[in-house]
Amino acid sequence: MNFNPANNIQDLQYFGEFGGVNPSISDSSTYTFLSAKTMFDTFEGNADGCYLYSRHSSPSNLYLGEALAAMEGTETANVSASGMGAITSVLLQLCGSKDHIVSSRTIYGGTYAFLKNFMPRFNIKTSFVDFTDLVSVEAAITKKTKVLYCESVSNPLLEVTDITKLASIAKKHRLKLVVDNTFSPLSISPARLGANIVIHSLTKFINGSSDTVGGVVCGTREFINSLRNVNNGASMLLGSTMDSLRSASILKNLRTLHVRMQQHSKNALFLAEKFENDGLKTVYPGLKSHPSHELFKSMMNSQYGFGGMLTIDVGSLENANELMELMQNRNLGYLAVSLGFYKTLFSASSSSTSSEIPENEQKEMGLSDGLIRFSIGLDADIERTYQLMRNCMEAIHILKKT
Repeated sequence: MNFNPANNIQDLQYFGEFGGVNPSISDSSTYTFLSAKTMFDTFEGNADGCYLYSRHSSPSNLYLGEALAAMEGTETANVSASGMGAITSVLLQLCGSKDHIVSSRTIYGGTYAFLKNFMPRFNIKTSFVDFTDLVSVEAAITKKTKVLYCESVSNPLLEVTDITKLASIAKKHRLKLVVDNTFSPLSISPARLGANIVIHSLTKFINGSSDTVGGVVCGTREFINSLRNVNNGASMLLGSTMDSLRSASILKNLRTLHVRMQQHSKNALFLAEKFENDGLKTVYPGLKSHPSHELFKSMMNSQYGFGGMLTIDVGSLENANELMELMQNRNLGYLAVSLGFYKTLFSASSSSTSSEIPENEQKEMGLSDGLIRFSIGLDADIERTYQLMRNCMEAIHILKKT
């Protein structure tokens, strides 16, 4: 039977304490025990179904983690207070002094900064490589390498990673393949393609309402338990704990993710085709012109489309800023970072979400000042949205009037 992540979410059944259709929210930071021995056993991780302290775990967090593990097809999952909380705990759990990471060069700016600027404090080095060139990836591996790190669809250039082939390289060299799947939930299922660990920023599409921050690590029970270990678990000891109220809120939103992703993808494909036909330099994995279009198709769960992210290049930062300000003034979206909101969000990546990457490296990877990253919203009349966006482009002479 074909793997369907939305069905896996749909099939989960949680009852609230009094028969509610939503699970009860555990609004407690600490939990009581009827015996001292049970408390000791819980500290040691040997008392299933018992809770000690909400930094360790809570029923609400475990409900959400279970749903996300079902979505990704992994044994279990651990939620955290942010996407960066998920990323940093995984890499610190897997690597120690003198270890080495091979990372995609096009990744979220915060992840880049952590790998390049912070990890050297622990004597952990990272090589940044073009992950669309698998020969270069394998050439960068050393005897000290522990991790291959990438994004399914990269931020912001929308490069697509061949997860299956990367998984083979990781297995050959006994490495862990860690994949950030934030840009392509449901559309791509990295664990099914061979990834060892899958990460999401829950802040984005999964939550979908731009009202909270969260992250998740999906993987084997053995690895997730190591993250939670009270003596040496990075998630446990670094304290990036999600609040139970937030977990409950994200779980509710997760149930509509399939509907939202289908609409995000439908709208993004429509706009990408229109922009490309207008002569704009447009990047979207659903376009046949995208260099990895066929690769994406070979990996995707087709009913969820190619995702809600696209980019256009309008030539300069001045053009980008003028266009974004005008689109916001005309109520076409928000000049804001992040993604997955019901309204379209747009930003110039070189000076925002990728600003941690030095200018020379931005140019080397093909990130120009004029590139605008769009997170396409859930607009009901996308043809109207396109025409209004085109009017903005005509007004500032990015496109000629028709």
